[in-house]
Amino acid sequence: MRPQLIKFTPGYDIKPFDCEDADLNGFLLETDSSIPNAHHHALELLAVTYLIEDMDAEETIAYFSVLNDKIEREITDSTAWNRLSRKLPNIKRRSSHPSVKVGRLAVSKKYQGQQWGRQILAFLKEWFTNDNKTGCRYIIVDALKTAQGFYESCDFKVLVTPEENDETVLMYYDLKQYVTR
Repeated sequence: MRPQLIKFTPGYDIKPFDCEDADLNGFLLETDSSIPNAHHHALELLAVTYLIEDMDAEETIAYFSVLNDKIEREITDSTAWNRLSRKLPNIKRRSSHPSVKVGRLAVSKKYQGQQWGRQILAFLKEWFTNDNKTGCRYIIVDALKTAQGFYESCDFKVLVTPEENDETVLMYYDLKQYVTR
């Protein structure tokens, strides 16, 4: 296996990929301009998608998309907001905190259970601290409720308690804890 990280650009010939989730597959593989997808997000400068491809098997192992975002006081549980704000010097406290959002993260069915998701999150923690391209204190994700345990095992915490009917839960990881390790 020869994994390689590739920045997706419109027109790139994506190697076969199937994570068994139609929405996640569609985001990567769909090219219809009327459907939000990696192609559309790249053209509109909304998100950047990266592929991890096995160059020997000529298939896509996983992909993830990242975009700039923020954590806002008005949408955050007050307990979580206070916990976040206490970690910042008073002079730096604002009504929002800069973050990078994991818009999508998916691993091909063939490669699931091999720690690729954990490796991607570890890469992002390193990338946005030691090779930071933009000021951000947090990584956030709207995790599917079925993936909440996975993110918790990667040290993400719940930022907003989801309603019963919500399909996702907003979670965060404080990059400052990664820097001080």
